[in-house]
Amino acid sequence: MSEAAITEASLGPRASRPHLYWHHRGYLPHFDNRALVQTVTFRLVDSLPRSVYEQIAADSAEDFERRRRLDAMLDEGRGDCLLRNPHFARTVACALEYFDGERYSLLAWVIMPNHVHVLIEQIEGFPLGDVVSSWKSFAAKAVNKLRGWRGTVWAPDYFDRFIRNERHFANAVSYIENNPVLAGLVTKPEDWGFSSAARRNAGGTPAVPG
Repeated sequence: MSEAAITEASLGPRASRPHLYWHHRGYLPHFDNRALVQTVTFRLVDSLPRSVYEQIAADSAEDFERRRRLDAMLDEGRGDCLLRNPHFARTVACALEYFDGERYSLLAWVIMPNHVHVLIEQIEGFPLGDVVSSWKSFAAKAVNKLRGWRGTVWAPDYFDRFIRNERHFANAVSYIENNPVLAGLVTKPEDWGFSSAARRNAGGTPAVPG
């Protein structure tokens, strides 16, 4: 499956847990509930200077504008961009796909050089924060094992936004799968190997919310 075997223990407990609705983790507000379709962005620890991230998180601008500014800065390719390494990107992809259909429905995703975009439909009993933490925890351990290092891999928080309607859903899928094109990395979405567009082009079935 990958260079490091994925186990349920490494990706978190199976026990059902209550959803948190509106809450804070670090600087950002989050919304968590069963059956929500959510976009999630999490990033490498060196992808943005802390002062810049804190400024964006504290900005009073609309959420869409804050996300737009964050995405534009991430697409500049700051930091070491560890996820350019296909071995590291593969561990993240395996983590995202392992519990698809059991703890969440994975609808669209892309692994960029210094950040990850995911679109999921939540499943009752698996709060969003626990799901994201399990992805990051497994991937951090696997990446550090592969490179023989013990440093921090991921920034501590994440951005999420729940999908409002069908148009918003379509726009979210398009943005996620076209992110490598927008960042100037490839000319077609399916040419970026670690994404739902590439999986679909290889014969997979496009995901839709249940």
